Amino acid sequence: MINKVRVRFAPSPTGPLHIGGVRTALFNYLFAKKHNGTFVLRIEDTDQNRYVANAEQYIIDSLNWSRIPFDEGPGKKGGYGPYRQSERKELYKQYADILISSGHAYYAFDTTEELDFHRNDHQEKGKTFIYNWHNREKLNNSLTLSLEEVQEKINKGDKYVIRFKSPVDEILELQDMIRGEIKIDTNILDDKILFKSDGMPTYHLANIVDDHLMEISHVIRGEEWLPSMALHVLLYRAFGWDTPEFAHLPLILKPTGKGKLSKRDGDKLGFPVFPLEYRNEETGEVSKGYREDGYFSDAFINMLAFLGWNPGTEEELFTLDELINAFDIAKVGKSGAKFDVEKTKWFQHQYFIQKEDSAIAKLFLPVLEQHLGNSFDKDLDLDYITKVIGLIKERATFAEDLWGLGSFFFLAPESYDEKAAKKNWKEGTADLMLEVSTMIENITDFSSQNIENRIKEWITSKEIGFGKVMQPLRLSLVGALKGPHLSDIAFLIGRGETVNRIRSAVEKLG
Repeated sequence: MINKVRVRFAPSPTGPLHIGGVRTALFNYLFAKKHNGTFVLRIEDTDQNRYVANAEQYIIDSLNWSRIPFDEGPGKKGGYGPYRQSERKELYKQYADILISSGHAYYAFDTTEELDFHRNDHQEKGKTFIYNWHNREKLNNSLTLSLEEVQEKINKGDKYVIRFKSPVDEILELQDMIRGEIKIDTNILDDKILFKSDGMPTYHLANIVDDHLMEISHVIRGEEWLPSMALHVLLYRAFGWDTPEFAHLPLILKPTGKGKLSKRDGDKLGFPVFPLEYRNEETGEVSKGYREDGYFSDAFINMLAFLGWNPGTEEELFTLDELINAFDIAKVGKSGAKFDVEKTKWFQHQYFIQKEDSAIAKLFLPVLEQHLGNSFDKDLDLDYITKVIGLIKERATFAEDLWGLGSFFFLAPESYDEKAAKKNWKEGTADLMLEVSTMIENITDFSSQNIENRIKEWITSKEIGFGKVMQPLRLSLVGALKGPHLSDIAFLIGRGETVNRIRSAVEKLG
């Protein structure tokens, strides 16, 4: 049993939350709940140049809609706050100073011009400039300057950064819960900046300090952070802190399987890559969202769970509670997970047809109002709509699909499918349909089963083929050769409407 699980999702509020971020949050949430742990939201907003005002609320709204709410975070105090890094910035300098004092970090006063000179010089020689053990004792930093010179520069207000002093000639043996053992030669690491000249920490320092102070036990994050793992483990070691367990999730790939899924892919192929619709307040650009496109949050989450994780069974449909019970970080794959647009719709379809007819009916109301316009009756019987839904929802994926599948339940056809009419409305059909309308008009028990029985009896008594009656009858009621069982349609629209539609078809097609 894992002791005291605390995990965190730590996005930057620089724009809308990509579905890759939602999946990271989901896997953290599932892991936490599986082990009776705590799921923390931390807003990493130290990069004020890229900060977007409404992005934090968008992140919170997205997690809530996805039904993976955080236990601690902005607005939900848990004793480890503040939960925005911008509100913690006074903390970080003291930890940078600890590393300076212990010899694990140093001041670097190199100007932009000086660094550009070294980069260009290396480039001309066919090399790549890396600020590390190769050259750090030849550059403008506290490793080459005396204590007095360093203090003088600081007192004068010279700009500086604080760099981590990577160890030399060491093979780091790292453990990842998904990828197993990873070995890194410290000689290839650069001396990353931990504290910037603007007085703000970099991601690396703030991330480690916050994870330690918030007692994060497991760091579950995207594959893009895998190259930072060595530095982060070294920072824990430099501070003398216990290192959390790491798990780096595979990338979500484009539908082609080549490259990371991006907003551009969604725009090009017409699917969302964000959970909620997002409006860029500067440009006015609107990006599609799964919620606004009609997806259910449980279908969205079920789909995301299978991007990189597999339960090891044939089962694909899981409620959130079932996902929590089934989730095992060891069953998360190493290789990228290809995003499948059609599979996403398949999940939505499965959840759609499982929903109560009455719940779907309420979702269908605004669609009806949109299509019926002024003829929309606000007092339209919800029970009637619910019965219609029960007949047609099996072929629908979204509420909007229902109009195309069942508009004839609300509007009599004004035109008829030309190809179907040509094939099924022959000489003598009009007379047959008039006889059918009279027969239907005289049915007293107008139930679906009785309607079906009476029509079959009548056709049999006439000794004619069923197709000669049933196809023109469907064309009369629907306007095309589609829709559910004919007797169900007749029952729902009623005797009078059924007779009127048959006689109208006779008049228009006669």
